[in-house]
Amino acid sequence: MSAALPLTRTRLRRLLLAAALAVGASAGGAAAAPAGMVLLPAGAYAPFLRGPGVPARVAVAAFLLDERPVTNADFLAFVRANPQWRRSAVSPLFADASYLGKWSADLEPGPQAPSDAPVVQVSWFAARAYARWVGKRLPTTAEWEFAAAAGYSGPDGRSDPELNRALYAWLARPAPEVLPAVATARPDFHGVRGLHGLVWEWVEDFSSALVTGESRADAGVDRNLFCAGGALNARDTGDYAAYMRQALRSSLKANNTTGTLGFRCALDLPTATASRP
Repeated sequence: MSAALPLTRTRLRRLLLAAALAVGASAGGAAAAPAGMVLLPAGAYAPFLRGPGVPARVAVAAFLLDERPVTNADFLAFVRANPQWRRSAVSPLFADASYLGKWSADLEPGPQAPSDAPVVQVSWFAARAYARWVGKRLPTTAEWEFAAAAGYSGPDGRSDPELNRALYAWLARPAPEVLPAVATARPDFHGVRGLHGLVWEWVEDFSSALVTGESRADAGVDRNLFCAGGALNARDTGDYAAYMRQALRSSLKANNTTGTLGFRCALDLPTATASRP
């Protein structure tokens, strides 16, 4: 008989999240979202680029998404508990030289990184480690894009003039030296804040700009889709913001960090809850 797994802080977090989800499911699903997360309904995502092996639509199961990006205060708790992810200790295999470069010291975010602002200059490896530490995961491309498709007043942001004005104004502005608090971001139709207008965000499958949701199928996707000429294969050539996201994702390496790239976490629903209409 195998020995019981030690009850580490990470495992305890996962157990507590699972318990919260189970309670929500038994209550009919209405209370399924743990504190700080938003329940996104099942739907579909239309990949931005067309090409061999790329479906017209990708099904997205119902899932949970953090209401806001991970903050400097959140990430400080993580590096306190996990010294190997501190700025002075992290391996260059997992983060480049700019990792947490705005922070004043290993355990001091400082004036350039307010506690309530999104954490940036974190690598994919670090973001993924944080997500696992809190018992969650990074969202997939399909999940993130499905969530980001919502407007302020409805599930389809393409027809929301307020969202489009705010989005393109943000894209046109240089990034501020000090990022604003995550609470300043206006919630969208689902109650999610800051998918647009704060920072770019890591997704789990960024490295292939995944479009099918199935890694074996994606092995055949034409990588030329992601060069400049890929714009010719766009489903909507007027969606400049989506093209910018695709271009960014396809240019990144997992240890890269930038001053405008943060992340948020996602979580699967229990099977019984996720399967409900």
